[in-house]
Amino acid sequence: MILTDPRAVSHPGARSLRRTVATTASLLALVAASPVLAQTPPAPGIQTGQVGQAPAAIPAETGTVNRILVEGNQRIDQTTVLSYLPIQPGDTIDPVILDVAIRTLDRTQLFADIQIGLQENGDLVVRIVENPIINQVVFEGNSAISEDKLTEEVTIGPRGIYTRARIQEDVGKIIELYRLSGRISATVTPKLVQLEQNRVDVVFEIDEGPETGVQSITFLGNEAFSDSALREIMVTKQSQWWRLFTKNDNYDPGRLDYDREQLRKFYTNRGYYDFRIISAVAELAPDDSAFAMTLTVDEGSKYNFGDIQVVTENDRLNADFLELLLPIRTGDLYESDKIESSVDALTFAAGSAGYAFVDINPTYRPNPETDTVDVTFNVSEGQRVYVDRINIIGNTRTIDPVIRRELMLTEGDAFNRTLLERSRNNLRALGFFKDVTIEETRSAAPDRSVVNVTVEEQPTGELSVGAGFSSVDSFVVNLGISERNFRGRGQNVVARVEWGSLRQQIDFRFTEPRFMGRDVGAGFDLFHSRYDFQDESSFDYRSTGAGLRLSYPLNGYSSLSTRYFIKDDEIIVPTGYCNVNGVGSRALCEQVGASLNSSVGYTLFVNRRNDPIRPTRGWTGSIRQDFAGLGGDVNYVKTEVDATVYYGITPSWIVSVAGSSGYVSGWNGDAIRINDRFFKGGNSFRGFENAGMGPRDLTTNDALGGNFYAVGSIQLTLPNGLPEQYGIRTELFVDVGTLGVLDDRYTLGTNGLVDTSIADDLSLRASAGLSVHWRSPMGPIRFDFSQILSEEEYDRTETFRFSTSTQF
Repeated sequence: MILTDPRAVSHPGARSLRRTVATTASLLALVAASPVLAQTPPAPGIQTGQVGQAPAAIPAETGTVNRILVEGNQRIDQTTVLSYLPIQPGDTIDPVILDVAIRTLDRTQLFADIQIGLQENGDLVVRIVENPIINQVVFEGNSAISEDKLTEEVTIGPRGIYTRARIQEDVGKIIELYRLSGRISATVTPKLVQLEQNRVDVVFEIDEGPETGVQSITFLGNEAFSDSALREIMVTKQSQWWRLFTKNDNYDPGRLDYDREQLRKFYTNRGYYDFRIISAVAELAPDDSAFAMTLTVDEGSKYNFGDIQVVTENDRLNADFLELLLPIRTGDLYESDKIESSVDALTFAAGSAGYAFVDINPTYRPNPETDTVDVTFNVSEGQRVYVDRINIIGNTRTIDPVIRRELMLTEGDAFNRTLLERSRNNLRALGFFKDVTIEETRSAAPDRSVVNVTVEEQPTGELSVGAGFSSVDSFVVNLGISERNFRGRGQNVVARVEWGSLRQQIDFRFTEPRFMGRDVGAGFDLFHSRYDFQDESSFDYRSTGAGLRLSYPLNGYSSLSTRYFIKDDEIIVPTGYCNVNGVGSRALCEQVGASLNSSVGYTLFVNRRNDPIRPTRGWTGSIRQDFAGLGGDVNYVKTEVDATVYYGITPSWIVSVAGSSGYVSGWNGDAIRINDRFFKGGNSFRGFENAGMGPRDLTTNDALGGNFYAVGSIQLTLPNGLPEQYGIRTELFVDVGTLGVLDDRYTLGTNGLVDTSIADDLSLRASAGLSVHWRSPMGPIRFDFSQILSEEEYDRTETFRFSTSTQF
């Protein structure tokens, strides 16, 4: 076994030079009448095997090839060699043709040495030494980077063909990998271990060297912003002991280039139009442990926007109207991001007008005397475009009609970018796809475009078996099957069994989103549930029933749904609790027993969010009403309204303001039963226990619920520094609201005076805190940390709550 350094193998470029020399030498040798073979020199350090002696006959300078003989091949078939050779029997050759033949065989990278010579009898002898086969690739000395990662990086592998060029290429890749990990002084030495049968082991000996940190980052020439403020903009950070889980405090020239661009964007977004970085120097410490980085900047003057114009080639797009769409006004502080936003706005406007392919080129004219920048947006809108065809790509399970029915454009329609974006949101809102992209490309006709809808499907069926514990339900065991895209037709099927110490529930739901082929959703529900309210209000509630649902869109952003439910409800209290001598509250005891509830209702929903999953702009609102009394034992009208407004400060900082209110009133002389009243607290009002706020019987401490509620909430979603794939979202919140207004028969005594044992004062409650949402592998988990700001002494409050929910 021989250990050699592949750097000793002759370089292909040197081999070409030697081939030229060999060809010239052959001409001289012909004159001297000595036998000559055109050749590439053998690679030193690699066993080439025995090559037969050159024929004694004197070759001619030129000649005709009679036959071709291949010698020295071991695993490569002779016909393979001849297929690469650009010479056939009967050809007339000369030294130039021989050199071309050698170069052609060398480019296959199959051979370590090639010799070609024409004998006097017309035989062309091709003697080859095959490149060795790689037996295994070994990495030695690596600890900072795993062997698996190194294996993914290199191009050579077992059973591959060894070439020096590929070895040197892989050495560069490994060094680059170490450089990106902060080890700028890493070195890699390739070695070969020769084996029998022309095989080799390739060994990469790695000296990782120390991690090269960033000792300091210093700025020169900055006056508007301090060094610390500019360092916050950069991804590269100074090495500190607490930065244990980041590599950004290691020196990386590629990352420094990115930081230069970030600094440029930072300054140009704050008015510094002509900002530039004069130099960025990194000096290595004498012990090679860290770099000291110095960036010299020229901030320049602060500019405002000057004259803003939109220029179009013709009148099909009105320039004055387009100027009104720009987020830029004369006199505003110059911001480079507003230029990009303006280009997007103009592109979107042109697409909405049917011009799919527009070219918008902003030109700048700085005026140093007035510190203003004039910007002209040159719009080349092209001709009006129509949709030639729509291609659906990537759907392996969902049938095409399910996707096409969500699109707001069909073949033959005028192209409209607004409708395309709304179509994408429609598809994303289905929840069937992990990603949806819609792109338009030119068709063969200049006024036609092809729309490609590419979807990446995700699992839509779930089989869940689990057990859990929460501060809401104590223990919970659930078994469920759900399929949101049943048979690939968009149908929703849910079958669930949930059993907990406080709640037991069985339900089955089916929804057909396109009933009878029309834009109408239809479904039905079957359910049975039982809730334990003994801790909150000394009763158990059982409900068994069924329902029918219909829904249909009114326009592109609003829908109306109707429903009919019939259910058998029962209020159960402990034995003797409501007897003559019992202590039960009248507001509860009057409803003990079973009742039949037959109700019809509707919901009007409006969605004006800019994104159905992660909105940063827009709002949603709904109004719901249910009328009970179409037969049955219960008569009431229940109305609820809610609205939420979203405002994204940045993509990671999002403010949402939500408000909701509800009121239920009886008719035909009926009072509202306790199971039909509103209860707030727990997840519906953080900081208060379930049913922890609102009217209460002070004698029994039973929560009684209320006929009216009004709740408002302000939430700030903020980044937590964790990778997005962890599925953890954090938000600060403030909840404010009230609950109350019982029927008079429960708040007044038999003498007509206010019953002092019933607390029902509609007082304001408020809380603030932090909510953490974790989409864990076991299901969604929520943690609430609350501080009570306003309460009544009889309310039940809590400062911490965690809860789980099923994924149906």
